[in-house]
Amino acid sequence: MTVADELPEALDSAAIAAEPETDAEEPIKQRKNGLYPGVSDELAENMKSGWADTELRGLQPIAQAEHTARRRAALSARFPGERLVIPAGNLKTRSNDTEYPFRASVEYAYLTGNQTEDGVLVLEPTATGHEATIYLLPRSNRENGEFWLDGQGELWVGRRHSLTEAGQLYGLRAADVRELAGKLREATGPVRVVRGYDAGIEAALTDKVTGEHDEELRVFLSEARLVKDEFEIGELQKAVDSTVRGFEDVVKVLDKAEATSERYIEGTFFLRARVEGNDIGYGSICAAGPHACTLHWVRNDGPVRSGELLLLDAGVETHTLYTADVTRTLPINGTYTEIQKKIYDAVYEAQEAGIAAVKPGAKYRDFHDAAQRVLTEKLVEWGLVEGPVERVLELGLQRRWTLHGTGHMLGLDVHDCAVARTETYVDGTLEPGMCLTVEPGLYFQADDLTVPEEYRGIGVRIEDDILVTEDGKRNLSAGLPRRSDEVELWMAKLKG
Repeated sequence: MTVADELPEALDSAAIAAEPETDAEEPIKQRKNGLYPGVSDELAENMKSGWADTELRGLQPIAQAEHTARRRAALSARFPGERLVIPAGNLKTRSNDTEYPFRASVEYAYLTGNQTEDGVLVLEPTATGHEATIYLLPRSNRENGEFWLDGQGELWVGRRHSLTEAGQLYGLRAADVRELAGKLREATGPVRVVRGYDAGIEAALTDKVTGEHDEELRVFLSEARLVKDEFEIGELQKAVDSTVRGFEDVVKVLDKAEATSERYIEGTFFLRARVEGNDIGYGSICAAGPHACTLHWVRNDGPVRSGELLLLDAGVETHTLYTADVTRTLPINGTYTEIQKKIYDAVYEAQEAGIAAVKPGAKYRDFHDAAQRVLTEKLVEWGLVEGPVERVLELGLQRRWTLHGTGHMLGLDVHDCAVARTETYVDGTLEPGMCLTVEPGLYFQADDLTVPEEYRGIGVRIEDDILVTEDGKRNLSAGLPRRSDEVELWMAKLKG
């Protein structure tokens, strides 16, 4: 945390944004309990000069620039003659004057490779397609003191790229985003905007857009991500490889987690995510004991006890925002009990059936149906639900213990392509380049009186990230063992 209260309150950034070209001296808003009464004329003048030229020259385009250009071309072809506006989003306040870490909208990141808050991509229609411009905040102004007085100035949050630098990096014309709202208000002709990220941009377009047309844009961009390109597949593999190392980190410190709580597991994995990637791709589920029966247990404040299971569902997000999503259910002391192994092996068998069903040309639902059938057969075999199996599946009775679907698409979002049309997603057909999770589970709640007491409080999920290839599939997370005996050997080796 910076000692912000020892400098004057930041310049009103809204005022700066409203008048980007003015030379008038901006008023300085004082922090209520700040320690400085103001800025003297002499200090203000002193801060304007004596700074080295730090402009970066001869920059090479980012690695995905050729891919983002191709994606924009596909977008242009889909909506000829229309202005398309895709915002990155704005900082969100966490409390008072602190913000949450910023993460650009997936639509914006997918089309630009940029991750800067307040950025906006605009595709202006032309006679032959569209001209794309990326609107960004330029370098902090040193003449009006913005760079050291504004809360988002360079001396507070770090240097940002100049517009010239941005143009070189992203292969796009770059312009000042502070001028964009005025341009959009004056614009004529059909416009579509990706909603939900930038209220100011939406307000500038309020009389020009419709929810129906905007949703068509959002759906198209979601469906465009169903099939990953070469760059995206490489990033997903990086995310998974880091995730594998994160799981290894956790196994090595399970004794420390037993001495503290699930938080030690969460923190251990987070360290790997921050060192090798941008962040975690979603809130890590570090569910020990009966917490494993809560599907999205992210409180991670419970005890870690020898003899129980740890369900760890976690993923590293790369610097380009692609995430892994992997789950293993591990015996905390390194060895499954008889009942734990029985349940685990059933889930493993179901996952094997699900993975086997993943192939080009198969229906998306096939892997789910295959896994659910195996789990249902086990539940009937164990006498937990009355058969026959077809009846149970028809009525969905197995869902008391299987609870969720067997997987989802994976990419820039952990649940990627979520607003794609049903006919192209869950009712669609698998194609090479699609990446999805296969994650069956069985969950016997601690208070479930319909199952024998020995089952209660046991939750098992196994999840892997599967890439559909031309000739079948590839398990991106094959670096983590899945079979129960292999898991025990792996854990023993890591614990030394």
